[in-house]
Amino acid sequence: MPSEKLAPAEKPTKAEKPARRSHAETREATINQIIDIATAEFVEKGLAGARIDEIAGKATKRKIYYYFEGKEELYRAVLERAYKRVRASENEVDIEAGTAAQALRNLIEHEVRYHSQHPELVRLVMNENILRGEQIKQIAGLPESNSKAVDIVSRIVSRGEAEGSFRPGINPVELHMNVTALSFYNVSNQFTFAHNFGVDMTSADAVERRAKQVADIIIAWVTQKD
Repeated sequence: MPSEKLAPAEKPTKAEKPARRSHAETREATINQIIDIATAEFVEKGLAGARIDEIAGKATKRKIYYYFEGKEELYRAVLERAYKRVRASENEVDIEAGTAAQALRNLIEHEVRYHSQHPELVRLVMNENILRGEQIKQIAGLPESNSKAVDIVSRIVSRGEAEGSFRPGINPVELHMNVTALSFYNVSNQFTFAHNFGVDMTSADAVERRAKQVADIIIAWVTQKD
């Protein structure tokens, strides 16, 4: 019986090398790594208490001073990225489907959840207000970037008025302010509120209840008829 020919062994393929990052990608990754470390330091200690040496212990001074002139510029980069991230998250909210009231509810519940999931944003904004906004004033283009939040609210308000479900004359800036204020509280006051009333404002159930309550409050206000 003729012997069966064995198929030639397949040559092992070389593991594919990961694609090399471009200079721009490497630069962006390094800056984000520095900002990640700096965010934790500024959130914990504020601008005055944070130390470049502490940040550099995890990132190296050479890297920090290559990309940033000093602590204040690094702090502004941290603050700017925090604002850009919350604005980017709002762009992902579906405000087109359903009624204007449903669109507003989607946005409000997103805001409450986002602030709860990103307490660093709340702490940074609180700290900047203690500093009377001195650093935020030096971030070029930030008001224009943040105005996108009001643009989203304006679109919802226009739809609601056209549908006849929203009362006329709602100021989009005031609406945004009210939503932000109510989203902010359960993060900014979580420790004092827990001590005074024994309520954990950070649990998943508490955040979901808060999201729905804030939406109910705001929607009752915008749909209130004279």
